Amino acid sequence: MAASEEEETTVSLVDVLEEDEELENEASAVLAGSDSDLCSYPQGYVKRQALYACNTCTPKGGEAAGVCLACSYKCHEGHDLFELYTKRNFRCDCGNSKFKQQCKLYPDKEQLNSENKYSHNFFGLYCTCNRPYPDPDDQVEDEMVQCILCEDWLHGRHLGCVTPDCVELQEMVCESCMNKNSFLWTYAATVAAPGASSSRLEGEEEQKEEQKEEEVKSEETKKEGEASTSLETGGDEEEKAAVPAERCKRRREDMEEPCRLEELQEGGGPRRVQRGAVFWPATWRTKLCSCVSCQRCYAANGVGFLLDESDTVLAYETKGQRSEEAQRGHDPLMSALDNLNRVQQLEIIHGYNDMKTELKDFLQSFAAEGKVVTPDDIRRFFEQQQSRKRRRADGQMF
Repeated sequence: MAASEEEETTVSLVDVLEEDEELENEASAVLAGSDSDLCSYPQGYVKRQALYACNTCTPKGGEAAGVCLACSYKCHEGHDLFELYTKRNFRCDCGNSKFKQQCKLYPDKEQLNSENKYSHNFFGLYCTCNRPYPDPDDQVEDEMVQCILCEDWLHGRHLGCVTPDCVELQEMVCESCMNKNSFLWTYAATVAAPGASSSRLEGEEEQKEEQKEEEVKSEETKKEGEASTSLETGGDEEEKAAVPAERCKRRREDMEEPCRLEELQEGGGPRRVQRGAVFWPATWRTKLCSCVSCQRCYAANGVGFLLDESDTVLAYETKGQRSEEAQRGHDPLMSALDNLNRVQQLEIIHGYNDMKTELKDFLQSFAAEGKVVTPDDIRRFFEQQQSRKRRRADGQMF
């Protein structure tokens, strides 16, 4: 029985290393790009930052509010917090009129941040099912994916499409946001991953579209023929004078940047069933048209950030990881060595490197044989290290 309990409490070295690396990467992605010491309020509406909602200070039924990373540590320590991952264009609410207490880090704040956007996420609810995460009543293991437009988190089974592999390398737009920004369906047919059930319209729908296009082309050909006949037979002087003006207008239009969206809409390319969430490859934003007309459309829909490559979560994570790597460059061991003389420094460095090499070899032997590392194994390793150290010290005395 004791042996059985011991087996249940042990894990393989590979499991430990993989879990540790995964947790470290997740922490870097969320936290490293934000300041953990200073309130972000003075920066205004931050392009992207880690956010939290305090269920202790602003519970459900009241006004939604979000606090920055530093305030979650300094002003809301021990409170019931909802982790919101990251949000764009948000200004820290901590200590404003929605809270009973002042912010400890930056108390001089306006009453409200009118440009902040809130959702049910700020009350610990997510997805179209409006449930908490983790959900104690949900026994189904399901990955949650964040929509890059509304920034809500949705269960994979509620996306209305098949979740692709390597989802972390793609961006997702939920069905609701796709319908609010219907121009995206045009791009989805050629740029995005295949849809929920089909990447093209059903046969009857496709035939109707082709029939409409043929009718439009036939009508245009007829009008062009009539215009050509009119010019050949003469016509009044006003019509003749209008021809050069029309040609000049066309030359000006040709010089302007062509609209990529219109080209796709008029090109008669592949069609897509407009249903379910859409997953986009990493570089999809570069395929969006940036003409003046489309930029106005993005601004009117509140999605102008789609043309900003630094808006992506991947860009935020990369920034955070670089910052963390720079901080790791300041090794506390090396700082401590600065206070020692040259001989002491060399002794400590050699001792540290020897122990690191021996520990690595010791653990690799377990990994190579597929064995698990128990607390007794680790204890035995360090006992051997101490024994060797004592033997070396005794040898130096004689």
